Amino acid sequence: MIAQVQTVIPAPVDSKVVKKSEFEQYAQEKANALKNASGEEFSLLSLADVTKTILHHAFWLAEQKQKLSLRQYKQLLLEQGWKGEEKRYLKIAAVFGEFSPQDLAQIEPLTVYQLANNSNKYKSVIEALFDLRAITQEAVRSLVKQKRTPREPKPEKPSIWRRTKNGGRYCQIPAIHEQDEHTGMALQSMIDTEGLSAQQIVAEAIALRKAYKEGLLVVVEENKN
Repeated sequence: MIAQVQTVIPAPVDSKVVKKSEFEQYAQEKANALKNASGEEFSLLSLADVTKTILHHAFWLAEQKQKLSLRQYKQLLLEQGWKGEEKRYLKIAAVFGEFSPQDLAQIEPLTVYQLANNSNKYKSVIEALFDLRAITQEAVRSLVKQKRTPREPKPEKPSIWRRTKNGGRYCQIPAIHEQDEHTGMALQSMIDTEGLSAQQIVAEAIALRKAYKEGLLVVVEENKN
């Protein structure tokens, strides 16, 4: 009698599960390493490992988005509690896709987010990273400072208004500098001869000029004949 041999068909390997397991294993290993570190060692270790974990996560998430169907991808986000948070990690993957997590390990996590979220603004900085022998936080900070486009100062709109302590305002005419001092001398003469204040004379002069501009006054040339 021939014994029947039951054929065992291996279950298909879900690449998503494998990748997810690898990522979770990596995160757990780093968490354990951080627990065992202390003092200065903890500070140095946490900087590199947090940055690498962020990059590993970003690259893995971008890979899943390409491999999975839209429904599966959305389900993954829901399961992991990442819905609404995924966009910034996809930006990181898009911007730093040509680097490895180890390459960028010495950059602070906030700097990684800053460069990725403002990739157009920092395009020249990101491109310059390829030329660095060692990508460190100090080097990146220096690049940001070098590549920063100086802002052109906005021309200030002249204003004659000044504020009082009680919140009111008053008009103050700036100093008038003339080589022949014609305006100042004429104004002083009017003050002396007419007994008016400088403010009254200026107010009258402005009223006359305004009336002239509005066509209410005309210049009449004297007939010399």
